[in-house]
Amino acid sequence: MIKMPAKLQPIVLIEDSEDDCEAIMRAFRKSGADHPIIWCNTGQQALDMMHKSCVQDSTLRPILILLDLNMPGIDGRKILKTIKSHDRMKSIPVIIVSTSDNDRDINHCYQLGASTYIQKPLDFDALTETVRRLKEYWLDTALLPKESAYA
Repeated sequence: MIKMPAKLQPIVLIEDSEDDCEAIMRAFRKSGADHPIIWCNTGQQALDMMHKSCVQDSTLRPILILLDLNMPGIDGRKILKTIKSHDRMKSIPVIIVSTSDNDRDINHCYQLGASTYIQKPLDFDALTETVRRLKEYWLDTALLPKESAYA
């Protein structure tokens, strides 16, 4: 009997910049990541999607969240705080991907429960290398919670 691979949990990318989103998605494809990527370009869209995927339909629960901090409306800090205060979402690793290298931002994000904080590289080659390393650790090495634990 041939065993079919399990459906891969999605990666959620919460990013208001379409250019940054496209670059990150291209870097993931180039790194060989097979997980589908769901893009949310507003904080409200992200919170709505997270509620649906973690509360209403756990089969859509993300394996990893990539979160930009500086977005209009509901910013990344508020999204991070909401995710980490919700029982069904708080175990999902949240990777902050921001242009900010401000110590105050970094410390605040870790205090709120961020799993790691990465400054966005300025060129595509550096971004691709960062995403490759991120993929190697978070998707190939680390043991992460599975969606079935929440069904």
